[in-house]
Parts: sequence; structure tokens; C-alpha cells
Amino acid sequence: IDAVIHFAGLKAVGESVREPLKYYYNNLVGTLNLIRVMDRHDVRSIVFSSSATVYGEHNPIPYVEKMEIGANNPYGRTKEQIEDILSDLGAADPRWHIALLRYFNPVGAHPSGRIGEDPQGIPNNLVPFIAQVAVGRREKLMVFGGDYDTPDGTCLRDYIHVVDLAEGHVAALNHVADR
Repeated sequence: IDAVIHFAGLKAVGESVREPLKYYYNNLVGTLNLIRVMDRHDVRSIVFSSSATVYGEHNPIPYVEKMEIGANNPYGRTKEQIEDILSDLGAADPRWHIALLRYFNPVGAHPSGRIGEDPQGIPNNLVPFIAQVAVGRREKLMVFGGDYDTPDGTCLRDYIHVVDLAEGHVAALNHVADR
């Protein structure tokens, strides 16, 4: 193993608000354990799957990478803290090659149809609900929230297709591997 792409972690914002310690323990301790094992085995290239939630709600859209970050929920704060840990590690030890990727909601499936999201039970984001309505598993789509500062009062979301995201991770992996 020459490098690691770190996707692991709990990821539901609402759940993180209800169970913050679960998120801090899982996401932070899991990452620290991963880094320790990587270092022990002389694997010092990592791509971290962060999140645009680190920008918080105080920044204007579109976000720019150099903006001040300040997540407003435990999930986002774990991503922010892991970014800090990895940045500190990279600054302290030049043998480490680190890429941090911040993105919004990944959606979609591979064009082959062989892999994709089909959650069992109740999904925790919008796109699986849309898919379930499309295939007849649900009768209708309910969109909640009507008091957002948008033309129709509903929230806006940004999405990235999973194939584009995978290609971005491969490009980041190649970048850290070439350093």
C-alpha cells in the first residue's frame, strides 16, 4: 500500500447534532488510528474526503477555498478538525503528502448501473427519496422547509456526481503520489 483515500466516518448532520460524542469519537479517533497505522507502515500519502460543511453558514456562495472556515454542526467540525490534524502533520513532517477535498452532496450511480446508492430503510438525504419515487417505491416526494431566503422559500443544495467525485479523488491521489 502506497497511499490511502480516507472516506471513513459518520456523515449525517442531523444525527451529529443529536449524538455529537458519537461523531467526535468515531471520526476523530478513527482518523488518528488510521494515521498512526499508516505511519507505522511507512505509508505517508493520504487524500482526505472532507466536506463543504466546513465553510459554515457565514460565507457567501460560491465558496472559495481560501475562505475562513467555521462549521456549525458536529459533523462539519469533525471534518474541520481532521483537516487541521492533517495540515499540522504535513507541516511538521515533510514525508507526509496530503490532499484535502471539500465537496457537497455526492449523488448518482455508476453508468453501468452495477453500483450506486439504494439505501435500505429511510434515506437521510434527498436524492434517494427522488429515486424511490421514480421507481414507485414511494408515492410522492415531500420537501420540508419553507422559510429559507430563496425565491420559493425552499432550500438550495449543490450536488456532485459520484463518477466526477471518484475522478477527482484519483487526480488528488496521483498528485500526492507524485510529490
